Amino acid sequence: MNITIGKPWAVCEKGGRQNNEDSIYPLPEMVNSNQKLFLVCDGVGGSEKGEIASSLACESFQTFFSTFLDDEPSEEFINKAIRYTEARFDDYVNTHPEAKGMATTLTMVSVGTSGVTLAHVGDSRIYQFRQGEILYQTEDHSLVNSLVKLGKITKEEASTHPQKNVIVRAIQSTEHPTEADVILLKDIQAGDYFFMCTDGVLERLKNEDLSYIFSTHNNPEDIKDAIMASCCGKTRDNFSFYILPVQNVGESIGIKQNILSFLYSFI
Repeated sequence: MNITIGKPWAVCEKGGRQNNEDSIYPLPEMVNSNQKLFLVCDGVGGSEKGEIASSLACESFQTFFSTFLDDEPSEEFINKAIRYTEARFDDYVNTHPEAKGMATTLTMVSVGTSGVTLAHVGDSRIYQFRQGEILYQTEDHSLVNSLVKLGKITKEEASTHPQKNVIVRAIQSTEHPTEADVILLKDIQAGDYFFMCTDGVLERLKNEDLSYIFSTHNNPEDIKDAIMASCCGKTRDNFSFYILPVQNVGESIGIKQNILSFLYSFI
């Protein structure tokens, strides 16, 4: 499968907070359509250096992938990247003890030849949209989502629950190891969008709002502007997101097939 991504659009804003604990990779000014790895992280901890945690997670994942990835990232490989990131957190806290307790959510999209691999930890989300319809959505690792699954509260009650920002899984340290939920999506079509975001976006936009935006705007820049209009100056939290438009999906042709095709052209 040969998946071509159009120009990605990204935003990383501090919103209503004094500092920005969100981080994304790559930075908007560095991204291009050849990029295969995308990360959006939301630092946890406030005074415990959440902004360091999210930034270090992006840096560590990028380093691990660029150093060790040979093929498609498996669930095992991604969780090894988490182990590496947790060790990096330990190193930082050893020299900066005031950062003890820092943690971060993580969402990851990796575009490969078998499909698109998604991974997430925490309550930052990844969506796959097709003509505005949500084909896939990650499931939050949060207290309120656990309560919804147990039937203790409704989805409507979860949106206003006083503990709605409490997460039950985060990247933190080797003393508190965690794992990502990982899935490989193979149903990919030209015109699909992958959307990664922190919960600051979800503070303003529910699923039906996002579906409306993705169904009524014809290009990713307009989608970005519509989300910005909903969030800018209106959120209490930081808000960050990546919009990844699928431009084309074709069959991959191996090197041997290319050589044979070239030779046959002379027969």
